[in-house]
Amino acid sequence: MPHYTDALTQLGAATDLPASPDRAVLERVPNPQAGEVYAIRFTQPEFTSLCPMTGQPDFAHLVIDYVPGDWLVESKSLKLFLGSFRNHGAFHEDCTVGIGKRLAETISPQWLRIGGYWYPRGGMPIDVFWQTGAAPAGLWLPDQGVAGYRGRG
Repeated sequence: MPHYTDALTQLGAATDLPASPDRAVLERVPNPQAGEVYAIRFTQPEFTSLCPMTGQPDFAHLVIDYVPGDWLVESKSLKLFLGSFRNHGAFHEDCTVGIGKRLAETISPQWLRIGGYWYPRGGMPIDVFWQTGAAPAGLWLPDQGVAGYRGRG
């Protein structure tokens, strides 16, 4: 099964949550502002996956920034893709980097970064960051805006 498609099969239709990230299909649409340098941000503050060792849930706040090339990721397919991790066992690093790489493969952006701000496991938060390279010159790129974990108070 291909990992992405240019055909919009999920938008506007009832779509079940994919059983796993491998079965999820990311859809892309042409960028109406191709050639412009601008950033797009997706924030997923309630991302979940499973610890591959214990099967217990893990929670993260994901921030995905990208500068599109010829393609945009279709947002409903991205939501379904991210939701497909809910019952998927993987380490924080694998989830975060894997999501970034899959998006980069699908939309061939000028630049992409993902910040995975994971809530504590074993008393220690694990934050994971990945990007495709240096951001384009002249890009206005705000801070991801997620404070380091402080616990209560």
